[in-house]
Amino acid sequence: MSDLVENSGESTSLQQQVEARDAGQSNKFGTFSGVFTPTLLTILGVIMFLREGWVVGNAGLVGAWLIILIAVGITALTGLSMSSMTTNIRIGAGGAFSIISQSLGLEVGGAIGIPLYLSQTLAVAMYIFGFRDGWMSIFPNHIPLVVDLLTFAVLFGIAIVSAGLAFRIQYVIMGILVLALISIFATVFTGAMQYQPTLIGSFPGSIENGFSGTSFWVVFAVFFPAATGIMAGANMSGELKDPRRSIPVGTMAAVGISSIIYVALAYWLARVATPDELVTNYAIMIEKALIPALVLAGLLGATFSSGLSSLVGSPRVLQALALHDILPGSAQLAKQTPKGEPRTAMIISGIIVVLALFLRDLNVIAPLITMFFLITYGMINLVVFIEQSLGLVSFRPLLRIPRILPLIGALGCVFAMFVIAPAFSLAAIALVLAFYVLLLRRQLRAPFGDVRSGLFVALAEWAAKRVNDLPIAQERAWKPNVMVPVEDPADLRGTFELIYDLAYPRGTLHIVGIARQGEEQRLQNRLPNLERAFREKGLYAKHTIIVGDDYGHGLLTSMQALSGVFFRPNAMFLTMPAVGDSEREDAQQRAIAMARSRRLGVQLFADHPKARLGRRQSINVWVRDQGPDWQLSMHLGNLDLALLSAYMLRRNWHGEFTLVTVVPDQQQADKAEVYLKNLAELARLPHVHVAIKQGNFAAVVAEEHPVDLNIFGMPEQVDFQMMRGLVETTRSACLFVRDSGEENAMA
Repeated sequence: MSDLVENSGESTSLQQQVEARDAGQSNKFGTFSGVFTPTLLTILGVIMFLREGWVVGNAGLVGAWLIILIAVGITALTGLSMSSMTTNIRIGAGGAFSIISQSLGLEVGGAIGIPLYLSQTLAVAMYIFGFRDGWMSIFPNHIPLVVDLLTFAVLFGIAIVSAGLAFRIQYVIMGILVLALISIFATVFTGAMQYQPTLIGSFPGSIENGFSGTSFWVVFAVFFPAATGIMAGANMSGELKDPRRSIPVGTMAAVGISSIIYVALAYWLARVATPDELVTNYAIMIEKALIPALVLAGLLGATFSSGLSSLVGSPRVLQALALHDILPGSAQLAKQTPKGEPRTAMIISGIIVVLALFLRDLNVIAPLITMFFLITYGMINLVVFIEQSLGLVSFRPLLRIPRILPLIGALGCVFAMFVIAPAFSLAAIALVLAFYVLLLRRQLRAPFGDVRSGLFVALAEWAAKRVNDLPIAQERAWKPNVMVPVEDPADLRGTFELIYDLAYPRGTLHIVGIARQGEEQRLQNRLPNLERAFREKGLYAKHTIIVGDDYGHGLLTSMQALSGVFFRPNAMFLTMPAVGDSEREDAQQRAIAMARSRRLGVQLFADHPKARLGRRQSINVWVRDQGPDWQLSMHLGNLDLALLSAYMLRRNWHGEFTLVTVVPDQQQADKAEVYLKNLAELARLPHVHVAIKQGNFAAVVAEEHPVDLNIFGMPEQVDFQMMRGLVETTRSACLFVRDSGEENAMA
């Protein structure tokens, strides 16, 4: 009944989201106004007007087309990946930030989102500088700083009023841009296209480098920013009527149309001017147009519109970051007006732009801005590739694309980064990693799930399959993975530290709660605390509960169940049953007998009621008589787990241990000493002493000086009375050990 209530609550919450979305549809933007227009106007910017001719002049028509194809290909693949992802999730505010966060978590999303926001905000200043250059060509006597500040004031005034006003103004700019393109292509009918195109260019270089030559990839680096801008519409994801439809349709339409325009302009430029003219005159497109004033207006409009789109979009990314408490002062930054405008985020963004304007030259950091865009694009491609590769049922986008496409897109972004500016690429990656580490420490809580656990599960599954395909057990890969059966967590109070020291730091604990019918809730309430206690000390632990008729049934069932898992235990830690507890003795005897067939070692701890574990400093490992030959081999019989257990304890106790054996005479003593010293050396056991005792085993044990822990091999026939007797005789705690057959102290 409680599950039904919870599910009903979740459904109501989701229903409320749907109703809230539908109620606000009239105030939101559609595909054309919210995505297509700002995306197209951002793509068709200053580089198209002032640098595409230079690209054609250097690379030739075929080279220019190849550059356009590669650049547009990378952004088109990113657009497809973004479109696929938006049809799979309920995308929130923030565009790329929302997409990445819902897949790889808030830490990764924030690490990308913070520099992306700064890049988009600083890009506003760069667009203003581009607008000013065009303006100064008309009015050369105007003061540059005044032009910059007035342009910003107009942009900011429009953006802060509402995004709707900004989009309405962009319709006007779109009209101007269309007229500019008509003015360019109308020269087809005036005979201006008089030259045969140069197909392969000679890459003479630029005015700035004195035409000392350049390369294909340098020209590509100059042109590539012209293909970016596909996030302009996605940034408005929180204010679209139907982002699941609008972002794919609007983005891909803008990419497709802009690609056609770039290709057509390259052909037009190759026909209306010589390569020399193209590389020496950046304003060639304006001069060769039918009506130059229209193209100049288009240039001004494109830079103005790009700045406006970025100034409208970047505060919304900032607000999305604040909504998840990623930034200091998030409570204030997340606020919005009754009409949904992020007023505080807008003001902060405006301040950043003004400060950037006073720097007067952003060329120094311009490559870094491009790198952050490329990292974002690459991450979106990577997100889709990961989601597809995991094969999760939750990934069922309405727009499916072949898995190879996002992979090519991601690799293309990395390639473009290091072609354009290797040093800035490394700096950008380092900055993103720094943000990630900082956010990881914040322990952010997301209101949505992500696929990080699925990613690790997929890697674990892959590793499990590879390991299972190996022909033999990997003795060198042995680590203590200890199964600890528990009826009452309070019983571990005396052995908690010992269990920890047997497995720390790289081992694993499998805590198995054994409960009788109807008692599982008691363990369910207490075992997580025990698991957490081990984890807080740096040892990985996990728990499960087995319900059985009695302790013995639960113990055998847990051994059977855990033997089939991939990260199965390789040792079982038991404690000595109380005197007279025949039920517990019988259960442990059956479990120990089953352990070998389940490839499970056994560590049976018998505590001394007074000495306990003493100072946790000294350990004796008792080695049975290997006479008469005392020959070492790779397999030591029932000694491997004892040696490995002693090694783990000595390391964690910072103590020492002694290899002790009992022989009948001096001749055997000499052989035994050589044997034990060679054993310690070949098994790489540091700080080990060797003790050879002569006489009767029982008498020697009784006379031996007490240590903190004695480790004995467990006999084939388990004799609890004999083992209790050894605890009394040695006056010390004892650990009785039986190998699983998979350990090897010599490996």
